[in-house]
Amino acid sequence: MEKTWFLYLTAVALAHCFLACLALNGPNSTTDQSALLVFKSYITFNHPNHLLATNWSSATSVCDWIGVSCGKRHYRVVALNLPNMGIGGTIPPHIGNLSFLSYFNITSNTFHGHLPSELARLHRLNVVDFGVNNFGGDVPAWFGNLPKLQYLHLKNNSFTGLVPASISNISTLESLDLMFNFLEGSVPEEIGYLPKLKWLRMRFNNFSGPIPPTIFNISSLELIDFTHNMMSGNLPEDLCIFLPKLEILALSWNEFDGQIPSTLGECRELQIISLSYNKFSGFIPKAIGNLTLLQILYLGGEIPQELGSLHSLEKLAMESANLTSLIPSSIFNISSLKMLNLHTNNLFGSLSRDMCLHHSSLQIMYLPTNKLMGNIPRAIGNCTWLSVFVIDENNLTGLIPDKIGKLPNVRELRLSVNNLMGAIPTSILLPNVRELRLSVNNLMGAIPTSIFNISSLQSMSLAENNLSSNLPSSIGLWLPNLDSLFLGGNKLTGIIPESISNASNLALLDLDGNAFTGSIPKSLGNLRLLEILNLENNNLTSGSSASSTELSFLNSLVNCKHLTDLIINQNPLDGILPTTIGNLSSSLENIRAEYCGIRGNIPSEIGNVSNLAFLSLRHNGLIGFIPSTIKALGKLQILDLSDNRLHGSILDDICQLKNMGDLRLNQNELFGLIPECLGNITSLRYLYLNSNKLTFVIPTRLGNLKDILEINLSSNSLNGNLPPQLGSFKVATLIDFSMNQFTGKIPSTIIGLQNLVNLSLAHNKLQGSIPDSFGSMVSLQFLDLSYNDLSDVIPKSLETLSHLSYLNISFNRLKGQIPNGGPFANFTIQSFLSNDALCGAPKFQVAPCPTSSFHHLRKKRVALALYILLLIASILLATTFVFLFIKCRRRNQTPSNVDLLPTITPPRITYQQLFRATNGFRESNLLGMGSFGSVYKAILKDNTVLAIKVFNLQVEGAFKSFDIECEIMRNIRHRNLTKVISSCSNLDFKAIVLEYMPNGSLERWLYSYNYFLDLLQRLDIMIDVACALEYLHHGYSIPLVHCDLKPSNILLDDDMVAHVSDFGIAKLLDLGESVTHTKTIATFGYIAPEFGSKGLVSTSCDVYSYGILLMEAFTRVKPTDEMFLEDMTMRRWMRESLPNAISHVIDANLLKPEEEHLNAIVLQCVSSIMDLALSCSTELPGERLNMKDVLAALKKVKLWYLANCRRS
Repeated sequence: MEKTWFLYLTAVALAHCFLACLALNGPNSTTDQSALLVFKSYITFNHPNHLLATNWSSATSVCDWIGVSCGKRHYRVVALNLPNMGIGGTIPPHIGNLSFLSYFNITSNTFHGHLPSELARLHRLNVVDFGVNNFGGDVPAWFGNLPKLQYLHLKNNSFTGLVPASISNISTLESLDLMFNFLEGSVPEEIGYLPKLKWLRMRFNNFSGPIPPTIFNISSLELIDFTHNMMSGNLPEDLCIFLPKLEILALSWNEFDGQIPSTLGECRELQIISLSYNKFSGFIPKAIGNLTLLQILYLGGEIPQELGSLHSLEKLAMESANLTSLIPSSIFNISSLKMLNLHTNNLFGSLSRDMCLHHSSLQIMYLPTNKLMGNIPRAIGNCTWLSVFVIDENNLTGLIPDKIGKLPNVRELRLSVNNLMGAIPTSILLPNVRELRLSVNNLMGAIPTSIFNISSLQSMSLAENNLSSNLPSSIGLWLPNLDSLFLGGNKLTGIIPESISNASNLALLDLDGNAFTGSIPKSLGNLRLLEILNLENNNLTSGSSASSTELSFLNSLVNCKHLTDLIINQNPLDGILPTTIGNLSSSLENIRAEYCGIRGNIPSEIGNVSNLAFLSLRHNGLIGFIPSTIKALGKLQILDLSDNRLHGSILDDICQLKNMGDLRLNQNELFGLIPECLGNITSLRYLYLNSNKLTFVIPTRLGNLKDILEINLSSNSLNGNLPPQLGSFKVATLIDFSMNQFTGKIPSTIIGLQNLVNLSLAHNKLQGSIPDSFGSMVSLQFLDLSYNDLSDVIPKSLETLSHLSYLNISFNRLKGQIPNGGPFANFTIQSFLSNDALCGAPKFQVAPCPTSSFHHLRKKRVALALYILLLIASILLATTFVFLFIKCRRRNQTPSNVDLLPTITPPRITYQQLFRATNGFRESNLLGMGSFGSVYKAILKDNTVLAIKVFNLQVEGAFKSFDIECEIMRNIRHRNLTKVISSCSNLDFKAIVLEYMPNGSLERWLYSYNYFLDLLQRLDIMIDVACALEYLHHGYSIPLVHCDLKPSNILLDDDMVAHVSDFGIAKLLDLGESVTHTKTIATFGYIAPEFGSKGLVSTSCDVYSYGILLMEAFTRVKPTDEMFLEDMTMRRWMRESLPNAISHVIDANLLKPEEEHLNAIVLQCVSSIMDLALSCSTELPGERLNMKDVLAALKKVKLWYLANCRRS
């Protein structure tokens, strides 16, 4: 017995030792650590000091590593959780040794390659999430061998081929996510055998065929998503019978057909239905109205009436969707609806009279820019929760209902740009409103005083109506938050109350175009934040006392330290400018006091307003001299002192205004010489010195004004010959030297004035003949040479001036025949009065031109000869045509084995083609990103390389941007504009297919490492851009404004030819329109001042942006550089650097060491270009050049540069 017991104990001990040995030699935590260290060796890190690279070390326990979790019992690795870690590489087969692993998540990294088959050994896996990587190859069939798997997520990879049927073996699977791959073929019906499946996500693949009917039998399903595939077939009529838990059904962007199942209403848990962009027919089932939990319904097309039954719908937003239907009245009765946003469509009809009747919780109603008609229903008063009601830019008529004034929660009420009429309701209380806009309607009557008691108001616009009556004496007392008040363009009367100064936050006060009387309140000086004061076109007086005739209100405005614009035109101020005008805000840029009856001298203190850019005092009673202190106004761009009684000479001091673009001193009593130094103000575009008492000759240095557009020296006592420098005014459109005492001949240099529209040399003593070169002035519309001593014949070349509409050559000594062709067919005797011996047609009331029988016979012979020559030429032409036709036919008979040239018909490109060509719109194909979307490089199957601009439809304005760009690009063609190949558009995807530009953008060449452009390349690129803009502004039937010119929108082709791109916010100006408005904001730094501050868009905005672009191209400094703070702007930096410090601002790469002579040429060239850039970027749009002038100037600079480089 004892022996037996001993043997038993021995056997137990041996067994224990054996098992211990097995434990030591089998898988354990050391095995797990080894496997993970191998995994680490396969990982690539996005930076060398990645935390994982140092944390995963054999020096510490594997259970303490980042992203690793171990079980408490066996201390084996049970979870790898490494999402979004910035790691990549491949997965080694050694991971298959982690036999206790149940959770494996490496989503949102950059792993690639195939999944190793050794992972099939991980039988404990519950969760596999390999999404958002770049794994490829087939989806492994061995996933079917993982019996405990519940979540299989492989989205956003590059898997190809078929879905393995073996997945159906995973009976525990609850979530299958294969979306955003390249899977194809049919969806295996075996998926329908997964009894616990809840979420099935298969969107954005290439699946085809029908949805297997077995899938609709999985009673546990909550989500089915096959969006963006190529699937087809009908949906089963009994779709919902076995899907009681279905919450989301997303099948958009396929080719499903037939009818939408009428039983859809039996899926009572449905919250989202997306069936748009298929081929469904028939009607939308009324049973959809039974889906009380439905929150999102996407069917496309017109808004269905059944939406009114969706009692859980909270937000309905279908902005810029090209809707062209009525708004169903039932929408306004959805008690759960909080936001209704249908702006920028073509919705018509009227608003429902029953809106908000059923206790609506509607908070936001945003319907601007549609075609809604009729009245605003009184039922709007039922929308008691409404906080935003915006319905401007429609065709609404009738009265504003009084109940709208009792909406307690409204913060924003905008009814502008409609046809509303009648009075503003006196009941408007709106205790919480911040923005109230009723402008541009037909409202009349008094402004209710209650409006001026709304203390929450920040902005109020009642402009452009027919409102009358006085402003309340208490205005301003209850408006502590008001920062802008627009009341212009009405018929308001009475005084401007002193109490307006209590609205202490006012920055903008616009009362122009009314009938206000009384004095301008001195209390305006208490508005310390005031920036813009516009009192133009009223009947206001100065408020001067009996003892003083000064404009005393100006004294009070000294306190407004932020004032930038003071506009008081067309008021009977009848006073004298005070010396305190020099103490006005240092920020003041604009003083306009035209037609104000201002008397006396211009105070010398005006020179202290150092920031002034626009000073206009025209049509007043000013006397005395122009003060010499005006030379201190270095930023002045427009000086208009015309139509006064100023006297004295024009001092040389005025020549120090180097930024002057518009100088008007006409209609005064100035005498003496025209200063020679005016020719040094090369920025001058408009020079008006007419109707003075100026004498002597025109200074030759005026020929330096090569960019002058209009010059008027008429009605003076100037004499001598017309200077040959007249031919330097190549871009001028108006030259008026009439009513002087000029003698001699008209200079032949006039031949170069091809842009001239108006030329008057009348009432002088000019002699000689009219130059035949006048025929080269192809733009000429107005020509007056009357009252001179011109002789000889009228040049026949004038017949070629097709635009000439006015001609006066009366009172000269002309003779010979009056031409009959071209514009002469429209002229009368009034053009030719009192000449020596003119002859011509009877309508001119002159003698007929002499003829003779010999002359008649000669004409007959000439005619006969012409007929014979014409006959011979016709025979030769016919013979040549037949020969070429036969030769062409033979050439076109191409052998069958020769490839034919591809058709030039724009190809139709599908979404699937774009998806494949861009590798699923992957980041590796991304060329760039903009405000409305991204641009990808695409390679089609035939190896054609294209650029695809994909619009981000989540961004406000993207739909409109797409429509604008398509509309514009399909109508314009130019060598320097990006060519559109095709487009791809539907409700949730919009893209434009463009010509690919292999050399990228100008931005890349300016700022990327190892890229360089020499001076000539930059100049050529900017000439290309100028050509494009000149075409858009002047060469297209309707002027087109690009609105967003910047280096990233200038693309370069193989030959480095520039192409302007991105017309997403461009504006077409209507016929006859030079300025329009926009709410779209372009890129900061390049945007013109009037565009950014007032939304005013004109071709001048592009010219401004071009000027900034010119500076950037040759300095390699962005307008948003951190050096440009506060008052320092790129333009000011450049202006202060010219001409002496140009070497400090030019891109240093353009200058070469030890080549001083060549560097001097480069500096002179860039200096000329920067002068042009400053002329393009003046603050006032009227002072900027047009692109024709810019292009001509740049071409001259290039010719100068090339000529000087050759000499050196």
